[in-house]
Amino acid sequence: MHKWSFVSVLSGLLLTVSVSVSVSAQADQVVSSLSALQTAMDKANPGDRILLADGSYTTSSPLTIKRSGTAAAPITIAAQHTGKAEIKGSSGFSFSGGTSWVVLQGFKLRHKANFSVPAGATHNRLTRLDIQLGGDGNWLTANADDTEIDHNVFQNRTAAGLFLQILGPSGAMSKRVHVHHNYFYNHQFSGSNGGESIRLGLSSYQKYSANAVLEYNLFEKADGDSEAISVKSSDNIIRYNTIRNSRGFIVLRHGDRSVVEGNMLFDNSGIRFHGNDHKIINNYVDTTGGRGIIFGSGSEADSGPTSKEHDRPDRDVVAYNTVIGQKDVIHGDGGTFKPKDCVLANNILIGTSGNLVSMPSGSVVKYEGNIAWGGAAGMPSDGYKSVDPKLVKDANGLWRLSPGSPAIDAGVGSYPYAATDFDLQARAGKYDIGADEFLPGGARKALTTADVGPLAP
Repeated sequence: MHKWSFVSVLSGLLLTVSVSVSVSAQADQVVSSLSALQTAMDKANPGDRILLADGSYTTSSPLTIKRSGTAAAPITIAAQHTGKAEIKGSSGFSFSGGTSWVVLQGFKLRHKANFSVPAGATHNRLTRLDIQLGGDGNWLTANADDTEIDHNVFQNRTAAGLFLQILGPSGAMSKRVHVHHNYFYNHQFSGSNGGESIRLGLSSYQKYSANAVLEYNLFEKADGDSEAISVKSSDNIIRYNTIRNSRGFIVLRHGDRSVVEGNMLFDNSGIRFHGNDHKIINNYVDTTGGRGIIFGSGSEADSGPTSKEHDRPDRDVVAYNTVIGQKDVIHGDGGTFKPKDCVLANNILIGTSGNLVSMPSGSVVKYEGNIAWGGAAGMPSDGYKSVDPKLVKDANGLWRLSPGSPAIDAGVGSYPYAATDFDLQARAGKYDIGADEFLPGGARKALTTADVGPLAP
C-alpha cells in the first residue's frame, strides 16, 4: 500500500488530498521442477518468492543460490507447503559466497550431501526445514555472520558428525548466529566422541568472540556425545532450552564469558563448564543421573588459543539455580588444576543421600546463601542453610516455591545479572533463592514438540 499526495485548487484554496492507492506485490512464482527452480533462483530479485510445488525431487547437482535480497525485501525460496517438497539425490541447496538476505524455508531435505552457509553469505535465514541427510560429517555448517536458524528439525542420525556446526572463516568465528525453536532429535552415534547436536566453535577458535544466541531449542535422545551443546568459543548465550531423555549436557568446553541461563534439563542431562568468567544462572536441573552442574576438570590453568586440554574454571558464578537429584548434584571433576575464585550462591540443592556438593580438595569457591536439603551439604557451614525449601510440583511437573518457603526473600550478595527468573519474570527486592521467584503468573513449562520445529507457531 502506497500513499500518494495530490494538490488541487478548490474555491481559491490550496488543498492537499492524501489518497491510498493499492499496488499489488509481485505474485508468488510456483515452479514444479528442479530445473525451473534453478532458473527462477538465478533470476531472483529482492522481494521475490519462489515456491517449489509439492512432490519428491531428485538432484544430480547442487541447487545454487546466487542472488541476494535486501533487509527490507529478502528473497524467499520455499516449499509451497511446509514439508511437502522433498529434495533427494546427491546434492541439496548451496549458498554462493556473498549471497545475503535469502530465506530458505519449508523443505524436506533427504539428500546425501551436507550443506553450509559460507563465510560472506550474511543475513540468511534457514527456517522450517526437515533435515535428515545421508552424508557423513556435519549436516549443516554456519560459517557466516548473522545467520538465523529457526523452527527446523534435525533428526535420526547414527553416524559420527554433528547436526549443526557454527564456525566461521579461518581465524575468526561467525558472529551473531541465532539458533532458536529447533528440534534436535535422536542422535544415536555410539562412539565416544564426535556426535554433538550443536558445536559452537572449535578448540582452536576458543578465544574468538561469537556472540551467538542459542535459545528455545528442544533436545531429545541427544545421545551421540556427552555434549549435546558443545561451546568452544567465547561470549555466547545459551538460554531457555530444554534437554530431556538424553545423555548430552550443555557444556562450555572451551572459551570464556558465556552465559547459561534459564535452561531446563531433565533425566541424565546437566551443565558442565570449563574456562573463565562464565555465569550459570536461573537454570532448572532435575536429574536422575546424579551430577547436575559440574565444575569441569582442569588439566591446565589457562588454555592457550589452540589448546585442546581442559581449562580450569576461573571466576565462574553458579547462582540462583534449582538442582534436584540424588547426590553430588554440584560436582567438581577435579584434575590437576582445581576451580579457582568461583562462586556457588543462592542455589536450591535437593538430593536423597551423600554429599549434595562434592568439590575436590584445593578448590577455591565462595559459598553463600544456598539451601541444601535431603543429603549432607558438602559445603562450609556459613555457605548454606539445611532447611526444607517447601517446593511443590505445579501442573507442568516443575518444582516451585510455595507460600512460606524459607527461600523467599532470602538471597544474599549482589548478583544483578540473575534479575530474571526462569519464568522470565523480574525479581524484585531481595531475590528468592533458586531458579523460581515466588510471583503470581509464572507459567513456564518445559518445551515440547508443539513449541519447536517446522509446524510450530
